[in-house]
Amino acid sequence: MREAARPGGRRRPDRPRLLPAALALALGAGLVACGGAEGSTPTLTWYTNPDNGGQAALAEKCTEEADGRYRIEVSQLPADADSQREQLVRRLAANDSSIDIMSLDVVFVPEFAEAGFLRPFTDEEARPLVEDVLDGPLETTEWEGEVVAAPFWANTQLLWYRRSVAEEAGIDPAAEDVTWDDVIDAAVATGTTVEVTGARYEGYMVWITTLVASAGGEVLEDADAGRDAQPNLDSPAGRRAAEIIRRVAREAANPELSTAIEENARAGFQSDRGGFMVNWPYVYQAAQSAVDEGSLDQAVFDDIAWARVPRVDPDRESAPPLGGIDLGIGAFSDHPDLAVDAVACITDLESQVEYMLAEGNPGARAAVYDDPEVREAFPMADLIRDSIDTAVPRPRSSYYPDISAATVREFHPPRSVDPESTPADADRLIVDVLQDRELL
Repeated sequence: MREAARPGGRRRPDRPRLLPAALALALGAGLVACGGAEGSTPTLTWYTNPDNGGQAALAEKCTEEADGRYRIEVSQLPADADSQREQLVRRLAANDSSIDIMSLDVVFVPEFAEAGFLRPFTDEEARPLVEDVLDGPLETTEWEGEVVAAPFWANTQLLWYRRSVAEEAGIDPAAEDVTWDDVIDAAVATGTTVEVTGARYEGYMVWITTLVASAGGEVLEDADAGRDAQPNLDSPAGRRAAEIIRRVAREAANPELSTAIEENARAGFQSDRGGFMVNWPYVYQAAQSAVDEGSLDQAVFDDIAWARVPRVDPDRESAPPLGGIDLGIGAFSDHPDLAVDAVACITDLESQVEYMLAEGNPGARAAVYDDPEVREAFPMADLIRDSIDTAVPRPRSSYYPDISAATVREFHPPRSVDPESTPADADRLIVDVLQDRELL
């Protein structure tokens, strides 16, 4: 790992394209804020994705531990990942020094690093940030040999199922060789649904990527080639993934699949027709909260069980998806060294345990899952840890937003997916978009 570049460092010739309109708006807006009056305690602004207050609580905790050296102020980003990215890109394109720390969806780290928007960590700074981090999230921290982000929380998906439905269908979803076809057949036999995310957004890309990887393939062959990367959906693995999407959509899905995001899937799973669902671990805590509020029967909650995401083929282990949030330091921050200290506090073991218990979002460090309170709140803690450790990331490319948008466009709506043509159409569109021959 090279010594960290200072804020405002290099720009590479093949940097990702920014949003043209957003860039113009940012440059004209002069979005620069100060970090506190001269002589006062420096204020670090942490741009966060929305949650139920867990990040604000950590900001207060780490401010107290800073003992007057700095204070952390939270500024909340929009609700969806694409809008979060857009707002940060606008500000960073204008060299906004008010962005000291940012919560970044792991898929955006390469793009931001390539554009010179992230202040890399030195070897000494990075060492405690990546200690005991599981393999899946650890892979998201580096770009071109430098640690550019610190794992805050990680994520993966599990197969959630109703015990009573599985028993009626005569299937054990926790068996190692259970496949998507087995799950679909069980749902059809019991008149229940397989709930997944099929709206035209990033959650659908997660499902597509998982299916392709579970079939032994990859969406992009050489992601580090930038705009010259070659898509690989038109392959046996891509066509097999398309077959499963088509089967789910036409035989076992909720009628609202084409507009379903995570919460739609959770609602469908908890309904009378719910049988199976692939979703993030937060759904377990959300179901418990619904019971406490009186909107979900205790019997439904007691009927919920979990397993690793299904296999595509019985002889190949499934590839759970990787999600989560990394913390990056803005390249133009007036207080980069203080921000490093704050990031170390926000992402340490104690903070990750606290955040998982408060928000239901899994920790990135292995030891989080040994905490007694975590194990009590999440009976499936070992499965979550194993799934995150072996999770497969979406393509790590500085052009990822274009790749994702092109893939999802061709695979949407799920009922229209044709294994013989959709993967090939998606490959062509990805190449055309990367080569500036077509706009999304």
